[in-house]
Amino acid sequence: MLKKTLGLAVIATVAFAGQAIARDQIRIVGSSTVFPFSKTVAENFGNKGKFATPVVESTGSGGGLKLFCAGIGEGHPDITNASRRIKKSEVEKCAKAGITEITEVKVGFDGIVLANSKSTAPIKLTKKQIFMALAKQVPIDGKLVDNPYKTWKDVDPSLPDTKIEVLGPPPTSGTRDAFSELAMEGGAKKFPSLKALRKSDKKAFKAVAHSVREDGAYIEAGENDNLIVQKLVANPSAVGVFGFSFLDQNADKIQGGVIGGVEPTFENISSGKYGISRSLFFYVKKAHVGKIPGIKEFVAEFTSEDAFGEFGYLSEKGLIPLSEAERAKVRKAGTSLSNLMM
Repeated sequence: MLKKTLGLAVIATVAFAGQAIARDQIRIVGSSTVFPFSKTVAENFGNKGKFATPVVESTGSGGGLKLFCAGIGEGHPDITNASRRIKKSEVEKCAKAGITEITEVKVGFDGIVLANSKSTAPIKLTKKQIFMALAKQVPIDGKLVDNPYKTWKDVDPSLPDTKIEVLGPPPTSGTRDAFSELAMEGGAKKFPSLKALRKSDKKAFKAVAHSVREDGAYIEAGENDNLIVQKLVANPSAVGVFGFSFLDQNADKIQGGVIGGVEPTFENISSGKYGISRSLFFYVKKAHVGKIPGIKEFVAEFTSEDAFGEFGYLSEKGLIPLSEAERAKVRKAGTSLSNLMM
């Protein structure tokens, strides 16, 4: 074990060898949902003048973790944002590249909204209706069949007689992962046959619940949530899937759908009343701390009350804050660069 640890330390040292300062800017990649929060912190951090403003890129949670876990050295990012928790397989991939010390920082909550243009009536859906509209296969007469529903009215007579057209994130997105887990799985469990499948074969259930139709009803709109907003404005009959923060920032153009009788508001998400919400994170590569200037100080800025606190500047951007006790716990673990515990 000692030989392995020493070997990894040598790899980290060699990666930065011969560089007085490898980079003078922190490089951050990852989630498009966490991106606006991270960018705001980066700008505030840079404006204080002690360190250069970090470079923040929106690559999606999966894409960011892939880049993060690729290796140690100035050619690899220092921090990655994620709108879901890091997977065990990703931790293992990091370890294979010599990245064995990672700090996890939970920054707050976000709701996943189904939104449409303000020029039309707001949508009102249940999780069951969401699953029926978007699943690749649905149960009909006790059998799984390819999704036959073309309009929302086909799904339920109470819904509008408009074509099902949902713009959403690709599989690499943490928003897509969370949407599948919280909305699609939640809807699938409303069918007795699928609820029974979940008990007998969880893997098979997940395959059904997470498989989104590919016949044009669901359109992968990339990692650019602003582009989805533009498309919703241009097409009032379309529905978009993205984080609450984008709804909050574009409230003059779009409106959030009511899910299960609950509106996607700041209060409803923070209280847990809104049924499609998730935690947001960022991950720090400890091997880069002390090599790239300002990483520890950036973590301190992000976890300060001024930033992610109840009345911090990130709440104005749509971040739903953690409880006071949880913020204190996260701050202590983040600023001391505690190792990730799965």
